[in-house]
Amino acid sequence: MITRERLLSGEHLAALRARATPDAPIRSDEELETSLDETLAGVAPGSDVWVFGYGSLMWNPAFRFAERRLGIVRGWHRRFCLWLQRGRGSPDCPGLMLALDRGGVCRGIAFRIEAAFVREELLLVWRREMLSGAYLARWVDVASDEGSVRAVTFVANQAHARYSGKLTEAATAERICAAAGELGSCLDYFERTVRILRTLQVDDRALRRIEVAIARTPRETSQSG
Repeated sequence: MITRERLLSGEHLAALRARATPDAPIRSDEELETSLDETLAGVAPGSDVWVFGYGSLMWNPAFRFAERRLGIVRGWHRRFCLWLQRGRGSPDCPGLMLALDRGGVCRGIAFRIEAAFVREELLLVWRREMLSGAYLARWVDVASDEGSVRAVTFVANQAHARYSGKLTEAATAERICAAAGELGSCLDYFERTVRILRTLQVDDRALRRIEVAIARTPRETSQSG
């Protein structure tokens, strides 16, 4: 599992860099900090910052936060659209991971980081999400029953080699069932995401259709990888 301790110590980054290949490099510490600085450039000093999570950040945030709210983002939707060759996949058997892609709406969790801890905690998020350039950091409006907040989130970089484009539900299910890596299986990632969405009483129809496709995936595929 990705933990705050492993992100803070650099152990998670070191493990990924040890397995990186020339065609899939991991950003340097300096590049990550520069990216974070650019994202925070418009944030007033002394301000709290919100982070919008829609996948594993919902069930394993691994950073300190003061508050969380169920919210909705418009103009983006949750989709398995990034190829995954590390963590929960491999070069021989790549998996898929979630990103926000353009269009639609997405319900997820907004986390508030207190001003005193913004840089420290967001740097941990950057060490987790912004390693390869497959994600782009974007500010979005998150509407909730408690009011609207501006939050940073992570959207698919459609120009990146890891962007899968639109896949059929059957193809998505096959990849999710087959792929696994040092952090576990894609299927575990999928099931954890579905489980927390159900706990939050969020009905994601796209994931529900993939769940049906997973149930129809032959057992040989689900046991491969």
